[in-house]
Amino acid sequence: MNNLLKLFIIATVFSFYQIDAQYVVKKDTLSGTELSFALDERVNDALEKIEDKCDRNAGAPVKVPPKVLVANRELTNAEICRKNPKIMGYKIQVVIVKSNEEATKISTEFRNNFRNLKVEKDASLRPNYKILAGSYFSSQSASDDLRNIKKVYPSAKVIPYAVFCVEAK
Repeated sequence: MNNLLKLFIIATVFSFYQIDAQYVVKKDTLSGTELSFALDERVNDALEKIEDKCDRNAGAPVKVPPKVLVANRELTNAEICRKNPKIMGYKIQVVIVKSNEEATKISTEFRNNFRNLKVEKDASLRPNYKILAGSYFSSQSASDDLRNIKKVYPSAKVIPYAVFCVEAK
């Protein structure tokens, strides 16, 4: 009797599972990409009713946005700056020193000697510090300032560095 009751319960559970789990696999495309998804039969019927009510006009032309043609030319510095405020440019590396105090002393001395150039300390080489001056779009534009700086700091050289566009020459 006990086994018969267990068999009845198991059969009942499986029969409800079969009745309730009637899924439909539907394939559709979205912008050319094929989608397939499983859904209940009742949901599928409701979706098909809604889709049938849609106004589909197969002969309607697809609106294509007009293409804007731009001449193939090199962008000006102002156009580059509008797109990217920080770009790869060049700075003049004045010296590399071992301590922050020494870097502060040299940057103050540099400001007194070259008032028209912005100077900054770069601590990316800790414990060493780089003293950097100016911001330039190209190494050629840095050559005039480099020539003047080399008179006071012979180890100065131009290095590639990320610069703010508005500061660059």
